[in-house]
Amino acid sequence: MSMKKKPRSAPRRGPKVPGGLEAVYGVHAVQALLARGETPRELWLQEGEAAGRLSELVERARARGARVISHPRDDLDRLAQGAAHQGVVAFCPPLAFEAEASLWHRLQGWSNAEAPLLLVLDGITDVHNFGACLRSADAAGAHGVLVPKDRSAPLNATVRKVACGAAESVPVYQVTNLARALGKLKELGVWVTGTAGEAEASLYDADFTAATALVMGAEGKGMRRLTREACDQLVKLPMAGSVSSLNVSVATGIGLFEAIRQRSLKS
Repeated sequence: MSMKKKPRSAPRRGPKVPGGLEAVYGVHAVQALLARGETPRELWLQEGEAAGRLSELVERARARGARVISHPRDDLDRLAQGAAHQGVVAFCPPLAFEAEASLWHRLQGWSNAEAPLLLVLDGITDVHNFGACLRSADAAGAHGVLVPKDRSAPLNATVRKVACGAAESVPVYQVTNLARALGKLKELGVWVTGTAGEAEASLYDADFTAATALVMGAEGKGMRRLTREACDQLVKLPMAGSVSSLNVSVATGIGLFEAIRQRSLKS
């Protein structure tokens, strides 16, 4: 007697992601999005207790015209692919780099009492490293991040996910020619410090209390020659163990927080 096999049920598909939009995951990232003045086109809210926990955030988004839709947790988990969505996902147009001209305008408006702290990323093309560097920049209170137009990771959804809101809160300036931009920074009174493993001076010997641009190069290759030549000084992170270098996002955090440490002591 033959037994008929039951047809396999098709895997459950989640709701369709709005076309042309990028997902922003998590409470802090969505809050940063709203604080920036950007309104998500659509907001997915996890069904259940998240509705009460996130009511204030949801009302802010709804007041700005966002379409709020409830979804089961499985849908958000499937969309986030392991990222901590915390019960909320916003969909908005892709993030754009800040114009180079706006950097020069902003620098001229800074007062001597607020010495700018800038992060410069030369050749950081990995989106995960880029996002992690933005997160460190935000945590250190950096005033902006500079990247070259020709060798840099895009500001895409993965960067935004890794940055956890920093991509929306820290201005990221895209410059046409990085070496020329560093030269202009120096003309405006910003001290440019590059990091290189073969440098003689230690990071802890440098003075970061004045207006500073900290330049980080790509792992392995480091800074490009013209970028290196545009720096006022080169410093290295002292390495006590067996490894010869750190992940660029880790090194970025160490450098930026050394600047914060020095500035806190001065104040």
